[in-house]
Amino acid sequence: MMLSRAARPALRAGVAAAARPATLNATNAANYATLREIEDRLKSIRNIEKITKTMKIVASTKLTRAQRAMTESKTYGQTSNTVFESAETKPLEGEDKKTLIVVCSSDKGLCGGIHSGLSRKIRRTLAEKPNSDLAILGEKCKAQLSRSNGKNIVLSFAGIGKDVPTFADASAIADQITSLPTDYASIQVVYNKFLNAQSYEPVEIEAFSEEAIAASPNFSAFEIEGDALGNLREYALANSIYWGLAEGHACEQSARRNAMDNASKNAGDMINKFQILFNRTRQAVITGELVEIITGAAASEEG
Repeated sequence: MMLSRAARPALRAGVAAAARPATLNATNAANYATLREIEDRLKSIRNIEKITKTMKIVASTKLTRAQRAMTESKTYGQTSNTVFESAETKPLEGEDKKTLIVVCSSDKGLCGGIHSGLSRKIRRTLAEKPNSDLAILGEKCKAQLSRSNGKNIVLSFAGIGKDVPTFADASAIADQITSLPTDYASIQVVYNKFLNAQSYEPVEIEAFSEEAIAASPNFSAFEIEGDALGNLREYALANSIYWGLAEGHACEQSARRNAMDNASKNAGDMINKFQILFNRTRQAVITGELVEIITGAAASEEG
């Protein structure tokens, strides 16, 4: 009986101490798991921030080359436009005549809504001229337009945008386009026009058919022989495609640099928020451990 009474307070203290830390241990385990999750998330965001900062630097370097190529391509394209403006060339109209729209996009993403804006313009154009055909340069716009206007696509090219476009690339594309069986009244080259380092807009360049060039009011002033007309038409088309690809490439690099800059800033903001959350959670874990130690010490004293 005496032993039982002596053991009773220690037994009560032991039961109380065992009951209270059980809840604290469960809470502590949850806090440690949460702390580990936050730490993993922080590590992931920091890795993403490193990637986006690197991509921004790469895009900035490529933008310089792209702008130089864009300036050179304008010389080709604007020269052809000057000839057709002087000749007063106009696209031929007729119910049996179709329009071919050449879309200058690329295969690469992570550059904001540059490809989406181009696709929206094409959809608006097709809503007005549903009988038009599409020749798409690049996989991005092809994927977007295939869902809504797949029946209009007659030609597509992959491998676009890996490097700065060249006139040889444009010539090869123009050769494929002129080999299409359909006799088009006009060919419109749609691309993103470079306004400045922050903005761009989708525009089109008109590339005329042989009949339209031959029917120009002032065409005779240039004294071009009939055999050379087909070569002039293909050369002018290659110039326009080269211009569109080069300027579109510069817009893409500029948009990618801006997109990666914004992504890096957003990652930095997330890192700051998660760092604060990590610190608060760690303080909560430490406080929980202190409470457990103090509770255990108090229970021992009661014993």
